[in-house]
Amino acid sequence: MEFTKGHGTGNDFVVLPDADGTLDLTPELVAALCDRRRGLGGDGVLRVVRAAEHPEGVALAGEAEWFMDYWNSDGSFAEMCGNGARVFVRYLLDHSLAAPVDGTLPVATRAGLVRARVEGADVAVEMRRPRLYDTATATLGGLTLAGTAVDVGNPHLVCALPVALELTGLDLTRAPEVDAAVFPAGVNVEFTTAGDPVGGTDAHVLMRVYERGSAETLSCGTGACAVAAVALRDAGLDTGAVAVDVPGGRLTVTVTADSCWLAGPAVLVATGTLTPGALTP
Repeated sequence: MEFTKGHGTGNDFVVLPDADGTLDLTPELVAALCDRRRGLGGDGVLRVVRAAEHPEGVALAGEAEWFMDYWNSDGSFAEMCGNGARVFVRYLLDHSLAAPVDGTLPVATRAGLVRARVEGADVAVEMRRPRLYDTATATLGGLTLAGTAVDVGNPHLVCALPVALELTGLDLTRAPEVDAAVFPAGVNVEFTTAGDPVGGTDAHVLMRVYERGSAETLSCGTGACAVAAVALRDAGLDTGAVAVDVPGGRLTVTVTADSCWLAGPAVLVATGTLTPGALTP
């Protein structure tokens, strides 16, 4: 089995080429691939398959040739992954599988069609505009924080920390407790503090995230979009640009009247061949 390893601001993925959709990818195999001691290690798996060859992508085959079949590191599916989409596009371009048309490249995902553009070393993807739709709480140990529920194609809960609490002091070794009635399919939980002003942006936010199906990660693209939308709302703005600092680096989110652009580095670091049988305990 061929693979490529890539990351976007430290959010890392195992990329599996499977153009014709013949790979027998199972939750157990995905979890084994993502194991950081016995496998390749990753926050998730990106299977590169033609949209026409995947049952969840075929409806978009007329608009995008490629479908991003994204799996969380525990073997579950996810609707969308912003950093994963950026790494996915980098893979398509570097392997000459696709080329931008009129400056953009479409990709099919479980959350619908996304467009991408290349900006030097960065890849930007356009996703749906985040929708703020409810309030809820997240509990870490004895700490309960109020948050805003945000839909970015997948569910998020954005919780701002009180001024007295340090972002680095949070214990995210276990999943935050959330209201299952609000989030029946689980949720990605972002914790934020305000950052110093950054030129060319309307807000600057520092973020850590516990991702549904992957635990804490160094970055989450859709989470950055959710955080940016809440930051703009709190600033009294409907659109604008937000610098979002995650443990793995900086992402720039631009919210427009009808969409959201996520920009940042997307890097492929290794390619190789693995033996799937060796991954089975």
